[in-house]
Amino acid sequence: KAFEKANVKLDSLADRAAFVIQGCFGGRRIVIFSGGEAKGEAEVLEEVKALAAGGSFGSIMGRNAFQRPKAEGVKLLKQVMAIYKG
Repeated sequence: KAFEKANVKLDSLADRAAFVIQGCFGGRRIVIFSGGEAKGEAEVLEEVKALAAGGSFGSIMGRNAFQRPKAEGVKLLKQVMAIYKG
């Protein structure tokens, strides 16, 4: 209810990421988000795009990169790096 009273925008993952980043010394600290459960390639990339749009500095990939065949994992990591690079 406090967020509703303060009209904090939390509708999208990008909004929530931006809120967390702003809460870390007004955005003056590096914030990296954890990847969570295993996801498909499209889901991973969609999540990374939303986090980057919210101002995230990176994503902890873990299983979403390393529990794939090597070529597929490397391709995914290159796509993620391209998203964060802008």
